[in-house]
Amino acid sequence: MRIGELEKLSGLSRHTLRYYEREGLLFGIQRTPSGYRVYPHDAIKQLRLLGAMKALGFGLDEIKPVLTAVNSSAVNCADGALLLARKRTGVQKQIRQLKGVNRDLLKEQRRLEQRAAEHGVSPTD
Repeated sequence: MRIGELEKLSGLSRHTLRYYEREGLLFGIQRTPSGYRVYPHDAIKQLRLLGAMKALGFGLDEIKPVLTAVNSSAVNCADGALLLARKRTGVQKQIRQLKGVNRDLLKEQRRLEQRAAEHGVSPTD
């Protein structure tokens, strides 16, 4: 697929897609004889994983080895599995932390709702 289609499907700008390509975060990109980029159909999958990891706070320097491991047939499977296990451990830690923050926020929300009700104040949207 061409960059315009990938742009529409991914919701990312051409600038971002080209940046990811330069940084070695997109794999399997071919060039036509006239120089146009042709992205593989699994580029969407690559971008979803990249976006999810970014949203969890991973830096591009941390994401690159994961994407390389996922997309490379030349990588040592044992090393790739270990790398992904380490990343999963980090994700699990963040999930635990987020659950703790969520509990604290809910507790505080309920306390404030109770105080508002005691003063006859209803929440506004």
